[in-house]
Amino acid sequence: MYNVMSPKAEEFISHEEILESLAYAEKNKSNRELIDEILKKAKQRKGLSHREAIVLLDCGLEDKNQEIYALAEQIKKDFYGNRIVMFAPLYLSNYCINGCEYCPYHAKNKHIARKKLTQEEIVKEVMALQDMGHKRLALEAGEDPVHNPIEYILECIHTIYGIKHKNGAIRRVNVNIAATTVENYRKLKEAGIGTYILFQETYNKESYETLHPTGPKHDYAYHTEAMDRAMEGGIDDVGLGVLFGLNNYRYDFTGILMHAEHLEAYKGVGPHTISVPRLRRADDIDPDVFDNGITDETFAKIVACIRIAVPYTGMIVSTRESQACREKVLHLGISQISGGSRTSVGGYVEPEPEEDNSAQFDVSDTRTLDEVVKWLMEMGYVPSFCTACYREGRTGDRFMSLLKSGQIVNCCHPNALMTLKEYLEDYASPETKGIGDALIEKELDVVTNPKVKEKVKDYLANIHNGQRDFRF
Repeated sequence: MYNVMSPKAEEFISHEEILESLAYAEKNKSNRELIDEILKKAKQRKGLSHREAIVLLDCGLEDKNQEIYALAEQIKKDFYGNRIVMFAPLYLSNYCINGCEYCPYHAKNKHIARKKLTQEEIVKEVMALQDMGHKRLALEAGEDPVHNPIEYILECIHTIYGIKHKNGAIRRVNVNIAATTVENYRKLKEAGIGTYILFQETYNKESYETLHPTGPKHDYAYHTEAMDRAMEGGIDDVGLGVLFGLNNYRYDFTGILMHAEHLEAYKGVGPHTISVPRLRRADDIDPDVFDNGITDETFAKIVACIRIAVPYTGMIVSTRESQACREKVLHLGISQISGGSRTSVGGYVEPEPEEDNSAQFDVSDTRTLDEVVKWLMEMGYVPSFCTACYREGRTGDRFMSLLKSGQIVNCCHPNALMTLKEYLEDYASPETKGIGDALIEKELDVVTNPKVKEKVKDYLANIHNGQRDFRF
């Protein structure tokens, strides 16, 4: 039975409930009166149920689809303004004991280069990332209790936070590692992580078990219930995601919204982020083997409908997607993107030799961070390197209450401008700096509180004169 308050995976992600929702959406995808009712509710900015959201995703009325896109764009502006948070992944190790059919790190792959960064190598990689201008990292590692025990991950986090190089510093470390115990989540929290991220891959239990034939990840319930354990371990901010292309996209779209509803109802706070990766080519992985691929148009609509259904969540799109695709979905709900990414173990200090490939997937957007920052600003976005909320304790329900009330903008916009100014002073090319300084001057008008505006101006001047790390 479907029960949003149940701690059991197969009850808060009910297969029967998903099938009923999909049938309901198919039946009502051209029901103009119902779609108008759902859109009216969505305009209240309180979100939608999974069943209402799948009706919008399936909607076949072109004029209503345009309303959906326009509403998603407006909700994104209302909650997140024109800020885009920047981050980079850092792959620590690709040793893995799982048998995931879609990932080149699977244990049976004997020809991929297996690597694990030493602490000395991590220092060099992080310094290279700092020299690019990054302030926020997402740590990635395969599941291997011998090569990648929790003690190794904790040591890496400690090392990263301790690296101060020129004006660089990593101020927030997010972690994407395999499902683990409450005790280990507590250790990650004590180490000072930001968001704990774990992709479900697919919410269809039968498909999930087929795609994960061997290894600890085969356990659907243990994996799906990981976020509950993470929150029990004290981690306020958790990030969900599915890998679109593995399973039927309508099923997984409904499943991830049910997961968000469960966390909101059972734990009191929904996901801090939702990621929307698509399956990509990699060593010994051909995405064409999977027959659930989705078009760019469908992908864009998924983004728009998640934004409408879960207006408070941050949405992430990585360099898996092309520049053109990222540009489209930025308008429809994305609030975080990566830039200058490497998906290999190492590779920031110097490019990985082709014969020594350790990448998890091929990158579609290969531009440098400076090129991505310039591109964003030319479109009117404010690239943000801000980590203030995490460092000021505005996480979990404290962050969500400010966001839902619309008050977070009074912190986020000034902080975004100040961290952008740091980037422009320390790392930007002359052309990017010129565009950025003009954008900051223009964006100061968005700060309506006179006292805050004056303080921001003072901080910006201090940053220009060499000081760093101001925040509201």
